[in-house]
Parts: sequence; C-alpha cells; structure tokens
Amino acid sequence: MLQSRTLKASQADWNRALLVSVGQFHPGVPLNQRPGVRRDTTTLHRTLSKLGFKVELHNDLNSEEIYELFLEESRRPVKECFLAVLSSHGEEDHVFGADGKPVQLSQIFAYFDNDYMEDKTKLFLVQACRGGDLDDGVEVDSAVNSFSQHRAVPVDTAVMYATPPGYAAFMNPAGSVFLQTFCNLLNDENSQNLELTRLLTRLSHRVAYTFQAKGGGLAGKKEMPCFMTRMTREVFPFVKTENEGGVSGISATSLVGPKKVRTRTPSIS
Repeated sequence: MLQSRTLKASQADWNRALLVSVGQFHPGVPLNQRPGVRRDTTTLHRTLSKLGFKVELHNDLNSEEIYELFLEESRRPVKECFLAVLSSHGEEDHVFGADGKPVQLSQIFAYFDNDYMEDKTKLFLVQACRGGDLDDGVEVDSAVNSFSQHRAVPVDTAVMYATPPGYAAFMNPAGSVFLQTFCNLLNDENSQNLELTRLLTRLSHRVAYTFQAKGGGLAGKKEMPCFMTRMTREVFPFVKTENEGGVSGISATSLVGPKKVRTRTPSIS
C-alpha cells in the first residue's frame, strides 16, 4: 500500500502529455497511410519533455484500444495540466483507429469529466480532417463549430482542431503544419509565457497566415485551425519552472504584422 501511495504521489508531480497517432492502418482498411506521423511525434516528445511534461507515445492503436487508453488516462494523477494529441484520419466528430473504426471525440472528452481531473487544465489537439473541403484562403469563422460533441467537454478544457468542420487538414513527410507550428511556438520563450488561449490564438494566426500548399490540385490551399474553450481561469501551462513568477505579457497587435508565406508540398491527413 505504501508503494502504491508513493507511486501516485510521484505521478502527481508531473504534467502529462499523451500522444496518440495512427499512421499505419490494418490491411484492408480503405484509408491511406499517413506520412509525417513519426516526425510529429518525435518533435512533440522533444518539445514537451523540455517543458517538464511526462510524455507517453502510442502508435497505431485500434479504436477500442484508444477508448481504453483515454479512460485509463482520465483516472491517473496529474500535477496541473493534461495534454492529449490525437492524430489520424477523421471526420467532423471522430477520428479513426488503425482498424478503420471511428473513435467518437465526444466520448474521449467525456472521460475527463471526473473527480480525478477536476481543477486540472485539459488540452486536446486534434490533427485530422473534418471533411473534404479545401480552404482557398477566404476568411473562415473559427467560432462556427459542431456543438453536439462539445457538450461533452469538461470545465477547464480547451480543444483545438487543425481545421474547421467540413475541411481537410494537411500532412506531409515533414509533419503536419498544425502540430509542427505548435512545437515551433513552444520553442519560443515569448510564446511559452503566453496564457493558454492567447497561445492558441497565436497558433491559429501563424498557420493561417504563414502556410500555403503547393503542387498539383492543392496549390494555394490554406489551413485555418480553430478551437473551443471551457476554461474558467487564465493558465500558463508551458512556462518553464525557472521562469515562474516572470510571465511576460505580449500585445495581440504583434500578431497582425505581414509575414512571409512559406510553401510546402502536402497531402491530406
């Protein structure tokens, strides 16, 4: 019993990150393999570990295994913040396991509405298509969303998607523009120190204004992440320990300056 209590106390000393990626699907599943998954997980693991997160990687799980994993994770101790990344093919309200069966996002979110996760910050990043439309670069209202799945989102939770409902998300062998940009921001001390919702807004801005696809029928297409939040307080989950007490404020106007557009040759996630 003493050993069990010690283990739980040790786990509770860490912020935790769970990276669940599906890049290879079972034989016979009519879904394309996903180049870039390994690059995303490698970059995420390195970046989050440097920021004090205990990171776990899980690759190519089937749908039932994903459900079981998140149910278990929702009942494990965490210090202040739990971060989850779900990366796979998907549709508006679900992603696919390696067996090609859907994993309902509303069920995943609902697991974390419990006493174990009460008062903890919960952040979900979803790298998956939510439809087949392609963004031509016109303004997309990132607040428009399907709220049916969001009724299951617990208090003090933010969910960020690579793309709005109905749209495709980009992925290529160098990784996804959404998750790679997220890591790039976290490697910038000025962005590390941002309050969570401001950080997610900066992430949306950078993807929307600095990414443009090239090649074939995808040339000139854009991507616009969107997020919803049920946060009840300001949180700074990525501030390094040595910087605590020294969080710097950054004006939102610094986001609107012109940026050089970079191009990448993508595929659809």
